[in-house]
Amino acid sequence: MATHVNTPRLLKKTLLATSLLMTAGQLNAAGFQLNAQSATGLGRAFAGDAVIADNASVMAKNAAAMALFDKVSLSLGVNILDTDINVSDSTYSRVVPSDYDDAGGISIAPNFHVIFPISEKFALGVDLYSNFATKTDFDDSFVGGEYGGLTDVKSINLGLAASYRINQQWSIGGGLDLIYGSGKLQRATVTGVDVLDADANGIALGFNLGTVFELDENNRFGLAYHYSPELKAKGDTSVYVSAYNTSLTVEDDTLYLGLPDIIEFSGYHHLAHTKFAVHYSVQWIGWSSFDTLDSENFSTLNTYEWKDTYHFSVGGTYYLNETWTLRTGYMYDMSAQDEVTSISVPDSDRQWFSAGFTYHFSESSNVDLGATYLLGKDVSVEESVGASSITGTTRANALLAAIQYSHEF
Repeated sequence: MATHVNTPRLLKKTLLATSLLMTAGQLNAAGFQLNAQSATGLGRAFAGDAVIADNASVMAKNAAAMALFDKVSLSLGVNILDTDINVSDSTYSRVVPSDYDDAGGISIAPNFHVIFPISEKFALGVDLYSNFATKTDFDDSFVGGEYGGLTDVKSINLGLAASYRINQQWSIGGGLDLIYGSGKLQRATVTGVDVLDADANGIALGFNLGTVFELDENNRFGLAYHYSPELKAKGDTSVYVSAYNTSLTVEDDTLYLGLPDIIEFSGYHHLAHTKFAVHYSVQWIGWSSFDTLDSENFSTLNTYEWKDTYHFSVGGTYYLNETWTLRTGYMYDMSAQDEVTSISVPDSDRQWFSAGFTYHFSESSNVDLGATYLLGKDVSVEESVGASSITGTTRANALLAAIQYSHEF
């Protein structure tokens, strides 16, 4: 059945708020906060990633770590994400069962990083990677089409960075991040009425700062801060208005999306007289910045009250021989959602179980493979749009795999 409201203005505000929340959440990975910078990091659940510096991809986490390189270093790879999203015990408008299996899909996120040491003190770097790409698709068999449908979101980060070695122990670094995000959303009722068709994109400029402290050749620490700006997304939105039995289009509206700052602390310790190293990371993500969704035309569309979150990861690396390096890791990743939950953006506390390896072709070139199984939790969801409503339990698991080639010149 179609959504019934008294005025077209109310329907536009409600549906824009609901759908563009999904865009904002998935654009910077609240529903899935995924790191797609490297296969190496994936294989250790990104434990120690802001300081290990085993290839050029470290610049995406901490620009100061570029000071650890004395040769031009290149890394390029691709991450593949396969999500498994299910809705169970679900009821649409208190009457119709609306369970759904496997609303997830496969997404591909490439990455490229290169570091140029200019002297013993200075290094420059450039990277290009997708900090998120996902697709959630509920087909026509899903009864609550207003809450499911298609959500296809991609983002690209272009980074320019520099580092400076102060002395043998301290290095600093920083850079600029040009972030481009795009999202496509389609919503339709089970009767085939197109409720929403939105296509929006935007560009924002952020920055990052970092430092590395080397206690000695086997022990070092890294601290990095990433500033995420407010993203201004522009696009056309077509909304069905039941009162007039037609669709209205809002052209070139601007939506203001608060994105999270990130602070990460990492440590790396190669145990003396062994082939084994331990490493860890603590990351704070400032998702409370996404408190409201605001529109240039409609002021505040809705309030979401997301919360600041953390993730904690620990891992180990075993340097088997000159040819093989083995690694593993575990992460506990906290949900950004609190009181407000969503069918289309299922979010929960998550556990990451990771493993990977490096095969060295020579001293200057290698290939990395990494894989993670991401285990979510059951979350109760209750949503409403106009006269319709939906309740249920969502669960989102995922399998991530990545391959990466690195070379020093």
